Amino acid sequence: MQTVNVGIIGLRRLGGSFGLALRRYNQSKDARQRFAVTGYDPDEQNVAAARAMGACDTAARSLSAAVRDRNIIVIALPLHEIEAAYQLMSGELTPGCVVLDTTVFKQPSAGWASKHLGKEAHQVGITPVVNARYLFDGLDDIDHAAEDYFDNGVVLVSPGSAADPDAVQLATDLAQLIGASVRFTDPAEHDSWASVVELLPAALGVAAFDAIRHLDHWDDVRRVGNPAFGQLTHHLLESHPDALRDALFQDRANLVRHIDQVIASLAMLRDLLSEGDRDAVEALLVQTRDSFVEWLGRRRTGEWDPTHKMERDSAASSLMTGLFGSAITKRLKRGGDDDT
Repeated sequence: MQTVNVGIIGLRRLGGSFGLALRRYNQSKDARQRFAVTGYDPDEQNVAAARAMGACDTAARSLSAAVRDRNIIVIALPLHEIEAAYQLMSGELTPGCVVLDTTVFKQPSAGWASKHLGKEAHQVGITPVVNARYLFDGLDDIDHAAEDYFDNGVVLVSPGSAADPDAVQLATDLAQLIGASVRFTDPAEHDSWASVVELLPAALGVAAFDAIRHLDHWDDVRRVGNPAFGQLTHHLLESHPDALRDALFQDRANLVRHIDQVIASLAMLRDLLSEGDRDAVEALLVQTRDSFVEWLGRRRTGEWDPTHKMERDSAASSLMTGLFGSAITKRLKRGGDDDT
């Protein structure tokens, strides 16, 4: 059985879950390859937790060591750490290595990869849209990594115009191996979506906390914060202010338009409440909840087009014997067939 050496850079929930999903595959009766996972994270506590739960087989003490001699690299770092990561990778990657970058914005990360990686390494942007059962918990730490984190989800594959076809095929096959279906997106299109579902919630959480901390009775209010308040403002816990600033500026023109739309919706709700118009408020809530329920149902099933359900290959079918095997074999056989 051939061994595929994988490096996971960033061991919070996403990176840890990727490692656990690969471990699950290794343990399946249909496994045709074995994934040997090396993990790295700047926070040693994350590394220790990942090792303890089995999300990685070995741990590297540096990013350079984590990527050296690997066939596949999965980057699961925040946006502000990505360019430095590519700089450290430069000159360390095995020829033919495929770098799967989960960064929230694909266009800047593709530019950094092009600048710092040699032509022998191939970068493909991917974004896991995770298992809907985890949609509302708002947790991003390694302790909540799960092997089924990607099950019944979608991986958005966003290759650049110069992406290597075999690398793109490997990304799609690996996505299906960890339990997800695949959708292709253009990097620019992807980033416009990210400004809505990633940046806007962060901006709203920051604005809400800033407004509330200036309340006259903040000294009392702050004592009774519960999960609803924590979920609204969790980005302030999980991101350094510099990282949040850089993210908010990444697609600021679109973000400003989205904020304007939210301000208009809040103004309408404020006016209805101020006027005491219970019927209008009820109508707004009913319409909004109906739309939300429809969205949530489709998000859970993945059936966005009523006439077409996304196909998901099982790990026991063509994945292990067809495209994944051929794509990775072509890339790995350069170094021989021996396990490493």
